[in-house]
Amino acid sequence: MVRIEASYDGNLRCTATHAPSGNQLITDAPLDNKGKGESFSPTDLLATSMLTCIMTIVAIRADSKNISVEGMTGSVEKSMAANPRRIAKLEVVINLPSDLEIVERAWLITEGCNCPVCVSVSESMEVDITFQ
Repeated sequence: MVRIEASYDGNLRCTATHAPSGNQLITDAPLDNKGKGESFSPTDLLATSMLTCIMTIVAIRADSKNISVEGMTGSVEKSMAANPRRIAKLEVVINLPSDLEIVERAWLITEGCNCPVCVSVSESMEVDITFQ
């Protein structure tokens, strides 16, 4: 179990602290929801969690078979919906190294798509994951 503590700092900004490490991050409400948009919004963090969880699982699995994924990159685009305000869609792109064997690549894609965040999100949110 991991504990994360947060404080509301005013002006639609919160500071969250990762208790085990003491590292902090700031969230701001986005511009389209009365905020300043000066940092990640809470929904940006969910999108970021999806992207980095997939990449982390790919790296863990690759390491277990001595496969190099050095240079892997990724991006995520988040689309919002109204009534209720929620994340409607995440479009995730993972760029795997081009020198992977076909079998390794297929296995890593399957593993990445089964990351804890992917299997935890609501079915009401569309998720499109592309590996390049």
